[in-house]
Amino acid sequence: MIVYIDMDDVLCNFTEAANQDLKLNPAIQFPQSQYGFYTKLRPLPGAINAVNALLDSDKYTPYILTAPSVKNPLCYTEKRIWVEQHLGFEMVNRLIISPNKSLLKGQYLIDDNHTGRCQSEFEGKLLHFGTSLYPDWASIRKYLDV
Repeated sequence: MIVYIDMDDVLCNFTEAANQDLKLNPAIQFPQSQYGFYTKLRPLPGAINAVNALLDSDKYTPYILTAPSVKNPLCYTEKRIWVEQHLGFEMVNRLIISPNKSLLKGQYLIDDNHTGRCQSEFEGKLLHFGTSLYPDWASIRKYLDV
């Protein structure tokens, strides 16, 4: 079964980094537009172990499905660097960057948003990360049994 995993605020802590940048420089309208923003993001607790468990599973084939930031054209490269640094080269080959998440076919989409990037039109099941049903990676792993 194919599992797509969003990056920002699912694998890595986008909000924390954006808030820190805004505190340091309130004049920055879009922190994610700054050079190096995506490469400095910290992984969320349990995210790396969960992806590795999915990779080791005979049941699932995980991919990273992330939307590009139109505020930072370097995000394509920076997100790819982040994936290699934190998840290894195997996941680089499983990185998909698309503004429309409904274009891909699979069984699961793990995403912190249910709209904005056509998540609601995804044909599989949306596991809405950060909600009461799926608040963290432990709950996702329990649901997927990995």
